[in-house]
Amino acid sequence: MKASGSRFSKCLYFSANAFARKVEKLATNSWKKINLTPSHAYLLMTVIEEPGVQPGKLAEEMQLTPSTITRLIEKMEENKLVVRTTEGKVTNVYPTPKANQLYPQMKDCLDEFYTNCISILGAEEMKRTAQNINKLSDKLSS
Repeated sequence: MKASGSRFSKCLYFSANAFARKVEKLATNSWKKINLTPSHAYLLMTVIEEPGVQPGKLAEEMQLTPSTITRLIEKMEENKLVVRTTEGKVTNVYPTPKANQLYPQMKDCLDEFYTNCISILGAEEMKRTAQNINKLSDKLSS
């Protein structure tokens, strides 16, 4: 059954989660070739692009709680993809050489994800949907 045919199709909670699960599946399929979840991959790309980024900034950027960011970072430390340094009360996260080597493949995975979304939704619909979701998300958090 399509989500639009469900008895819950007029419920924002149901519709948003049905959509999120389908997008998550597309993203997971795009990232699995380098053995990263989408969340780990986006966090790692941010760390590579902003070496020394602080966990609080990562939480803000990724719209995740600090405890979730800590768990993601710990997993990436185990996989030798990031290192944390502490200077006083400030913690910084840096990519390892292994992470930097993965970066071109990560960009390929991201391109694949966008290509798959565009082939299903169309470029304009994808862009418009992302913008609308962001606007609505911002309204809910104010």
